[in-house]
Amino acid sequence: MEFGVFSVSDVTRDPVANYTPSEAERIKALTKIAVHAEEVGFDVFAVGEHHNPPFFSSSPTTFLAHVAALTKTLKMTTSTTLITTNDPVRIAEEYAMLQHLSDGRMDLMLGRGNTAPVYPWFGKDIRSSLPLALENYNLLHRLWNEDVVDYEGKFRTPLQGFTSTPRPLDDVAPFVWHGSIRTPEIAEQAAYYGDGFFSNHIFAPSEHSLRLINFYRERFEHYGHGTKAQAIVGLGGQAFMAKNSQDAVNQFRPYFNEAPVYGHGPRLEDMMRQTPLTVGSPQEVVDRTLGFRDIFGDYQRQMFIIDHAGLPLKMVLEQLDLFGEYVLPELRKGFAKDRPADVPETPNHASRVQAKYGDEEPRQPRPNANRGDNVTGGSPYQDSPMKKGSSFGL
Repeated sequence: MEFGVFSVSDVTRDPVANYTPSEAERIKALTKIAVHAEEVGFDVFAVGEHHNPPFFSSSPTTFLAHVAALTKTLKMTTSTTLITTNDPVRIAEEYAMLQHLSDGRMDLMLGRGNTAPVYPWFGKDIRSSLPLALENYNLLHRLWNEDVVDYEGKFRTPLQGFTSTPRPLDDVAPFVWHGSIRTPEIAEQAAYYGDGFFSNHIFAPSEHSLRLINFYRERFEHYGHGTKAQAIVGLGGQAFMAKNSQDAVNQFRPYFNEAPVYGHGPRLEDMMRQTPLTVGSPQEVVDRTLGFRDIFGDYQRQMFIIDHAGLPLKMVLEQLDLFGEYVLPELRKGFAKDRPADVPETPNHASRVQAKYGDEEPRQPRPNANRGDNVTGGSPYQDSPMKKGSSFGL
């Protein structure tokens, strides 16, 4: 079971100090947050992808590569990578590079994005978001698993004899999550490929997420990747803590009211009652989070949004300290208790290399300088040497 924090990278006014940080301040602050997340014991750090104000994370791979260089054990991921407005070729290349730079400490979560103006900025139509997501991921999957790709689809120019570079680390593609709030087709896509499925689990009651997750589990089993209980599931979540509940509510209320993602809507108490939002003592956060297991069964990754709504850096770092001292140890014990032996852990690079190669050395792709620009077809890579299970077979 992995525990992580994620950011949507919003630049929001601190309503208590009446101060709006600059983008430069927020970028530096989020770097400190990511590093401190590792220091207090979190496993995963995620940042979203946005191309519109008030968000700054237009280049998550750049940011995550920087964080990877500053950390030792923390896994880098996204929340979300846009599979619709990004070219799959660029996703393949940028995240393979991040995979190399982080020594495999990464995965990524793909999503459609729901900000309508962003689509035409990248020459896309939001009305085609679902077929875009399905077609683009099919191409991305092939680019990571085949040395040479011939492709013709509806939404981009054809590819002939194309090789995405660099090839994935150890010739093993990054693990992919598919994130969705409401779309069963995305859960179907995750199940078809045997990938992970991540439910945002913030804006709506748990029962809303449960319908999608149950559907994903059923389809995961249908496609022969394992039992329903072995499907790879992640949940979002949100918490704010103080030593006692009322202090937590009083401290968080002005930030909740300011938040661009849900502010100016339901009252804080209504959101706490109707959604997974937990504002209270550390023990209340532990109890509420462990209760997700009763709803969803055993799962693999629990993420918490941590730095949104104008919360100042000092307060966010204090929240991380509370997680590290009081919450994470209890969550690890609680989720490990009576966990069935056949429930898998979150796939990571080492486990995926082991699954592909067993005891053999992994393939290390080396460009064949004698093949020029691959104008004759076939692979532009020599094998090193050919290994069982390698995608090289031309």
